[in-house]
Amino acid sequence: MAKIFCIANQKGGVGKTTTTVNLSAGLAKIGQRVLLVDLDPQGNATMGAGINKAKLRASVYEVLLGMSDVAAARLASEAGKFDVLPANRELAGAEVEMVELENREKRLKDALALVAAEYDFILIDCPPALSMLTLNGLCAAHGVIIPMQCEYYALEGLSDLVNTIKKVHANLNPELSIIGLLRVMFDPRMTLSQQVSTQLEQHFGDKVFKSIIPRNVRLAEAPSYGMPGVNFDVASKGAQAYIAFGTELVERIKSM
Repeated sequence: MAKIFCIANQKGGVGKTTTTVNLSAGLAKIGQRVLLVDLDPQGNATMGAGINKAKLRASVYEVLLGMSDVAAARLASEAGKFDVLPANRELAGAEVEMVELENREKRLKDALALVAAEYDFILIDCPPALSMLTLNGLCAAHGVIIPMQCEYYALEGLSDLVNTIKKVHANLNPELSIIGLLRVMFDPRMTLSQQVSTQLEQHFGDKVFKSIIPRNVRLAEAPSYGMPGVNFDVASKGAQAYIAFGTELVERIKSM
């Protein structure tokens, strides 16, 4: 059965989508079967995996509202060698439409249960706000991977996210835990980055992944070509870092 992880952070622009897409591709490169679930109405993870969000026959929107199932809505990412449950702007309407539905926080969990045996990992790209969509992601997941920029404001937002995860764990999903914190867009030349990185290690200990994702131009360029950075330029430092992170994640799961 698949391990289901949310990539979440309530702060925007911290590399959630970049991490979800490239971790999916990195895991696929080391032989894992991966499904990426795009829960963000912007559909950036869908586009980053090389799928045209304007031409979807079905998406996560239809899955959440019971008009389709995952098996019918998913698509194969030729660029990344993993499957995608895609999203587009229609998903923004799901927030309102789900209010009336029974068991609304667990719609995604129930849908993923039907295909979980087909994958080793299911990675959920969450929007940057605590919404009904994010809540569905957290209720479906076994754990949360938190991408973190090593900046002061990132630390401020982290405490809010940890409190949210604790509340979901207590009230809706007792399986939910923090798998780890991933340092992203890291610039070793900046003293502040080094200081915040050290603070994270002191406070969270072995919850901080050893892998560090550097600030990397090739990772930033890749989405415009409809490819994960891992496949766009496998020799780049960013791509190598995500492949190393995928390997570290697999090893961490074995010891859990």
